[in-house]
Amino acid sequence: MSHSSIESVSREARVFAPQEEFARTARVPSRERYEEMYRRSLESPDEFWLEIAKDLHWFRAPTKGLDWSNAPHATWFADGTTNLAYNCLDRHLDGARRNKAAIIFEGEPGDQRTLTYQQLHREVCRFSNVLGKLGVTKGDRVAIYMGMVPEAAIAMLACARIGAVHTVIFGGFAAEAVRDRVNDAQAKVVITQDGAWRRGTVVPLKENVDRAIAETPTVKHTVVLKRTGNEVAMEAGRDHWWHDVLEAVPAKHEAPALDAEHPLFILYTSGTTGKPKGVLHTTGGYMVGAYATTQYVFDLKENDTYWCTADVGWVTGHSYIVYGPLANGATCLMYEGAPNHPDQDRVWSMIERYSVTIFYTAPTAIRAFVKWGDHHPMKHDLTSLRLLGTVGEPINPEAWMWYRKLIGGERCPIVDTWWQTETGAIMMSPLPGAIATKPGSCTLPFFGVAPKVLREDGTEAGPNEGGLLVIEKPWPSMMRTIWGDDARFAETYFSRFPGIYFTGDGARRDDDGFFWVMGRVDDVVNVSGHRLGTAEIESALVAHRSVAEAAVVGRPDAMKGQALVAFVTVKGGVQPTAELRAVLLDHVANEIGKFARPDDIRFTDMLPKTRSGKIMRRLLKELAGGGEVKGDMTTLEDLSVLAKLRADDE
Repeated sequence: MSHSSIESVSREARVFAPQEEFARTARVPSRERYEEMYRRSLESPDEFWLEIAKDLHWFRAPTKGLDWSNAPHATWFADGTTNLAYNCLDRHLDGARRNKAAIIFEGEPGDQRTLTYQQLHREVCRFSNVLGKLGVTKGDRVAIYMGMVPEAAIAMLACARIGAVHTVIFGGFAAEAVRDRVNDAQAKVVITQDGAWRRGTVVPLKENVDRAIAETPTVKHTVVLKRTGNEVAMEAGRDHWWHDVLEAVPAKHEAPALDAEHPLFILYTSGTTGKPKGVLHTTGGYMVGAYATTQYVFDLKENDTYWCTADVGWVTGHSYIVYGPLANGATCLMYEGAPNHPDQDRVWSMIERYSVTIFYTAPTAIRAFVKWGDHHPMKHDLTSLRLLGTVGEPINPEAWMWYRKLIGGERCPIVDTWWQTETGAIMMSPLPGAIATKPGSCTLPFFGVAPKVLREDGTEAGPNEGGLLVIEKPWPSMMRTIWGDDARFAETYFSRFPGIYFTGDGARRDDDGFFWVMGRVDDVVNVSGHRLGTAEIESALVAHRSVAEAAVVGRPDAMKGQALVAFVTVKGGVQPTAELRAVLLDHVANEIGKFARPDDIRFTDMLPKTRSGKIMRRLLKELAGGGEVKGDMTTLEDLSVLAKLRADDE
């Protein structure tokens, strides 16, 4: 084993071939067809992507694909002009989609609304006119700080329509995080709500905005949606109620032609400390990437009801709730609240009631579902489902198997998708009619994506040898820069291996050529000379029948370099005992090897997570090391979890 590689210790032998019945009607019906399309996408990328771009509306059709002459800055379709909002709405109004449901919304309290494509188009046109009246012009930045309501999508589409650059700020962020992002983007307008529902309580969004914009000199106006009815302060001349400003404008708006490289949105990567890192995406390449991946990865059909459980504040919500599905004319379910409010079967109840056919969620959510118990999904008819997806982090094989059996009834293919805020769209995933699946593997690259696993010295890792995941060639939906910090863009993503995009993730490729992402390289620990990805140790722990969830971090150790500390949540009805701790330590030693055995297992009711469900391992590292927990905690959903972990530590 090379010292410049990451040891990959997990092995997974289970393989599930695509079901013949699914493959018969799939957009990509066979491995051979995938291989042929993939080969063409790498050998003739311009021709391949220009052909896909023809599906969409262009005011001036592009004749150029990629220009990489100014690497690491790519341009795609540079001589074309288009409008993403037009492609999501206007182009669907001439046919039957006009009266098709675009967004089906359910609020946490149970209220329901449906917006057809025609109705959504009217609302977006009206809000585009509102922005114009407030002085927003092409290139201005607009901050959107809202919950999961249709108006968040309307605001995004209105910005895209007029050429304003939106930055959606996740509704779980505190005032300080809002302030920093608004100031970095120099936003002119903030769009928000009085409050948002979360587990039956009101998140005070407008109050947070008021505190934030006391220190944001560029903000001239706010628009406030009345959602929860809580008292809020409204400053005359600056603050405007959504319903009032909409009444004063017409429902007609001509979408202007925008350059393919016109900035579309800035999205700040989550969990940042210090200066926020604003990932910039532009219009044409992002549009084509989101459109193509939605269509092929989810095998989208005209009669599907598609539900992605992400928040619009993250890139998954941008690409796979708003832009990708709507560009394809899909029907999207949007849910406002928590998955366990008022009951732990809320998600399964909604799948049954709306006859959801495609369900796309995070491994963290799946592990929570496992913990809550099989009886919740078993109470509901989930036979409408035909495809399942996962997003956000590597999924451990046992959670994958539970998802396949309990939710998919062993008939639904699972698309385990790997991608990032920076990539804009899905980079690796099985195509459900063409590629066999293995629990925990994102399998093979999407069209036009050229991934490799490299050792630290830049040489290619061998089969089953862990290394650094890179992408060798540009792709249409790739980020263009970090907003206001071009040097940081080049340094962060293209300096380690010049001209090649470094993802920051560790990965391995198995004997069949399938990719296994091992988590962030930052989450690699050095134990007695072994460089181990913590995701694999976590996976071994979760494979035990008593464990619902686990997070493994390293703490400094004089003898080993680093010692392993595992934070473990057990399943309902299981008692966390000293005996169980010993059993789990032996279990990891048996599954992986004694060198991977944790030095300490700490049982906890809950792990510290962001509201999008990502475990905040940085906080656990600080706790495990015995140091003070510091740094940015604005993304932490429940501060009491941290207090309890501290108390347990004392």
